[in-house]
Amino acid sequence: METENSNVSRAEELKLLANEAFKAHKYAQAIELYTQAIEINSQNAVYLANRAFAHLKLEEYGSAIQDASMAIEGYYRRGAALLAMGKFKEALKDFQQLKKICPNDPDASKKLKECEKAVMKLKFEEAISVPEAKRRLVADSIDYHSIEALVLVLAAVVMVVTSKYGSTVHGCDRQFDGAGPSSSSVPTEVAVAAIAIAIAIVAAMLMMVGTTTAIVVATIVVVVLMILGACWFSGRIAGVFTKSRVHNLDVDPQYSGARIEGDVVTLDFVKKMMEDFKNEKCIHKRYAFQIVLQTRELLRALPSLVDINVPEGKHFTVCGDVHGQFYDLLNIFELNGLPSEENPYLFNGDFVDRGSFSLEVILTLFAFKCMSPSAMYLARGNHESKSMNKIYGFEGEVRSKLNETFVELFAEVFCCLPLAHVINEKIFVVHGGLFSVDGVKLSDIRAIDRFCEPPEEGLMCELLWSDPQPNLGRGPSKRGVGLAFGADVTKRFLQENNLDLVVRSHEVKDEGYEIEHDGKLITVFSAPNYCDQMGNKGAFIRFEAPDLKPNIVTFSAVPHPEVMPMAYANNFLRMFQ
Repeated sequence: METENSNVSRAEELKLLANEAFKAHKYAQAIELYTQAIEINSQNAVYLANRAFAHLKLEEYGSAIQDASMAIEGYYRRGAALLAMGKFKEALKDFQQLKKICPNDPDASKKLKECEKAVMKLKFEEAISVPEAKRRLVADSIDYHSIEALVLVLAAVVMVVTSKYGSTVHGCDRQFDGAGPSSSSVPTEVAVAAIAIAIAIVAAMLMMVGTTTAIVVATIVVVVLMILGACWFSGRIAGVFTKSRVHNLDVDPQYSGARIEGDVVTLDFVKKMMEDFKNEKCIHKRYAFQIVLQTRELLRALPSLVDINVPEGKHFTVCGDVHGQFYDLLNIFELNGLPSEENPYLFNGDFVDRGSFSLEVILTLFAFKCMSPSAMYLARGNHESKSMNKIYGFEGEVRSKLNETFVELFAEVFCCLPLAHVINEKIFVVHGGLFSVDGVKLSDIRAIDRFCEPPEEGLMCELLWSDPQPNLGRGPSKRGVGLAFGADVTKRFLQENNLDLVVRSHEVKDEGYEIEHDGKLITVFSAPNYCDQMGNKGAFIRFEAPDLKPNIVTFSAVPHPEVMPMAYANNFLRMFQ
């Protein structure tokens, strides 16, 4: 890593010297210095673009065209990579340079326009965002019990009042049976104004008119207020679930999907829900809220590093990335059995994104967690984050299948996911990999404050993003985040923490797994035929106690409905597919 940084710094120094030579009209010298910079860091398109200008000054047009072509490709590729990482502002600079080099290129113009829109949206979100210290969590504002009860009580009040006084208020003939969306047509401003005026009238009457008359008028005003207020308030309460439409949480008697009776998520419910998902049916929002909120409470109580005990004679299964491939998840359960106390699982991050059934995957895993916490362990992956979900489809899918409130709610719950697990004090399981420094202890991982979006550096970042490399030592990450680490790094980490094996995921493998670093590291990936195009197998690992010898099971992809991967991904990302 230090060598890499040193090379980048040296290349920049040469570029600055070349720039000075160019200003002094010493174009041949400038070309030589730019060339040296390119030899050190060939990934920087600026050096190629600058050298092209110097060639132009010397009327070396062939060389100028060659450099400019390489620079265009460099700006284009780097801009696309930065977009894919969610670094919109950095990507914008590359597309602006691309537009300068190719002012009449419609493709460059289109990509610049999309990038500008993304940056503008980001700036707007930053401008209206509430400071973290003052922000109220969505999860803390939702009670799937009391909201339903409150809406129903208010509905009953409206029905009683309107029937008693023989009047109706426009917008209050709402459905409270969950049969579909309904809306309150009483604006907030009208409701507030009505309340203010009514209070003023009541006060005036009590002061100016006789007692009997005042009571009659006050009673009439209160009745009107009850009707108007109940209609507005029920709309506002239910409106916590969506910004554009108002939905209540009452379950329609005609609803034929999976139902949770009371607070307990049962195996029968989960089976019914999975069958509904398999047939492309939806779960009622009330139950989706219940599953996600109950999972949040379970995850919040866990440490950042979770210890798992597998008793002698028992087994434990570790799965890698699923990435929204719900029908392949069902196949895993078909091959290896449903999660239970006797058949526990750990899903090692990246449950969502890319695959277009991510919501079905995450609700299924969360439901099993609610049903039996010790039957389902969940670790955070790099895709359990706002920046990834915004780009790779989960955010769009949730918004399409549920609503905006769930987008925020899932983001909050993802921040509660543990970062790593240790099985029987011998097997370290993490989504990404190891660290940029030696000496990291398990206690350091336990001490990580994980309740946040993943940072771009540090232990938490490296746990989610790093990858193994065949060479010894450490090197730059091919992803641009985290690092690459060699067998010696793995060996030292295991020795320092009295561990035997690292199991990680994060990378697609042809056979669904790969054993590296002298057998001390296994990568497991559980999304076969990744994105419907990679042709890889999927895999999971069964560990049998007490020896915990890994038994790797591979499997192929199964058919799924005609919904392409990335169907909900961000528009600008699909431009590069």
